[in-house]
Amino acid sequence: MKAENVIELIQLCKENNIDVVIDGGWGVDALMGTQTREHNDIDIAIPHKDVARLRELLEEKGYVDIPRDDTRDCNFVLGDKAGNQIDVHSYTFDEHGNNVFGVPYLPEHFTGRGVINGQIVKCISAEWMIKFHTGYELDENDFHDILALCKKFGIPLPCEYEKFINLIND
Repeated sequence: MKAENVIELIQLCKENNIDVVIDGGWGVDALMGTQTREHNDIDIAIPHKDVARLRELLEEKGYVDIPRDDTRDCNFVLGDKAGNQIDVHSYTFDEHGNNVFGVPYLPEHFTGRGVINGQIVKCISAEWMIKFHTGYELDENDFHDILALCKKFGIPLPCEYEKFINLIND
């Protein structure tokens, strides 16, 4: 997924009053202020009330559901013929900011601001991006992303990433 496609998606959401927050690899790159690697997809967080409208808008652009084992009403992937994929994570907050449905985001997760292709975007904050990249089987991209964020924002590297440091130093 190229930066131009990401900006096009963000603009489409903005034009249709869909509040979108960038998560995942593109969220890391937004926080870094530059694209650091290629991305197969873009992860986005949107209010669940906007899912039907987003699906409608993307269907008009040729996007279809990409079935996966973890597909749910609040977490699904849409793809087009060019190979672009959008991993949609939806949520619902009540009037007090409590998550009452969907991916367990909280309002404080959405305080990040970054830059993609010169455009300021909303994204998951660096602190939460790092926390979200723990507790599962890590890969080289995870290590690359989290090491870069920790260095830029002065955040300690999570202990589970130390094994990668040890491999580099051996």
